[in-house]
Amino acid sequence: MLLVGPSGRDTGGIARYLTEQRRRLPDEFDVRVHDNGVRSRDGDGALAAAALAVLATLRAWVGFPFRRRPDVVHVHTSDGVAFYRASWFVVVAAVIWGRPVVVHVHGSSFDEFVASASPLAAGAQWLTFGLADRVVSLSEHWREVLSARVADSKLVVVPNAVDPDEYDPDYGADPPAAVFVSNHVERKGIREFVAALDRLGETEPFDEADARVEIAGSGPLADLAADLADRAPNVTYRGYVSESEKRAMIESASLYVLPTYAEGLPIALLEGMAGGNAVLTTDVDAIPEVVDDDSGWVVEPGDVDGLTAALEDWTADPGAAAAMGRHNRAIVEERYTWPVVVDRLTDVYRSLA
Repeated sequence: MLLVGPSGRDTGGIARYLTEQRRRLPDEFDVRVHDNGVRSRDGDGALAAAALAVLATLRAWVGFPFRRRPDVVHVHTSDGVAFYRASWFVVVAAVIWGRPVVVHVHGSSFDEFVASASPLAAGAQWLTFGLADRVVSLSEHWREVLSARVADSKLVVVPNAVDPDEYDPDYGADPPAAVFVSNHVERKGIREFVAALDRLGETEPFDEADARVEIAGSGPLADLAADLADRAPNVTYRGYVSESEKRAMIESASLYVLPTYAEGLPIALLEGMAGGNAVLTTDVDAIPEVVDDDSGWVVEPGDVDGLTAALEDWTADPGAAAAMGRHNRAIVEERYTWPVVVDRLTDVYRSLA
């Protein structure tokens, strides 16, 4: 079994998935990894970053055809340039090696990637998926998106996974706490979350005795959270946090906030649910398949009024949020654990043997 995707020092979502996949597949699979990650260094300018990306791509491409041929090749990919970089591995594995290929599609914008494709780009997508024996989508939503380029007989749904045993929820957190842990970019909705907290402070002020808010992560919009923390005593901005620090934040919280504009199937949301949190999120992409009416609050992306109202409801009834958190933990344990996902993946591999 050869897994192709970013690995090693890469800390992105696909890299974390690939690391866990390799660790958790049954011993009957001799698993190797071909790293095709592109990494940037702090301080690199745009030209230097582009040059490093080209060099990393060439290094990954050139060495690939000379690897020992596996029985099955599993290629992880996303949208945009990452997809075309991954196409080379699909071509080599299917055409030169004559081996079965699984293409695993991640990414939050694959729908736009398909819809906006030029004729040439669409042809490349058809070719890549045509050479694949199976194409993995993260949800039924993404299966429907991919059906524009992939035969139904090739499509299989395998969701993302987390390990709920890594979390020990505190359902009785007092005071209740909300957490936001994500990149501080427009797509993640940090601007709207900060605006909602500002409105809540103006219309119905609450202090540390009522509730607290912890915000973590970094990015170009990080100043929004930092400035909010300076003027709001119940808000803490932690900046970048380690995995262990993130888990501790989630465990001690009662509400996980992800007001995103686009997602694949967000592992971050599954982590919040595994930590026993109610959720405040948006009805985009695969999220409606994960959460239900008993999971928390779901609003339209960009809806500051909806976010504010949901936060008011959360502060008014901490007991309801605790019940939602228990419900969400049960959902994760039933549907989104690694044993469940590994069973589905091994069924895919065995169908190609």
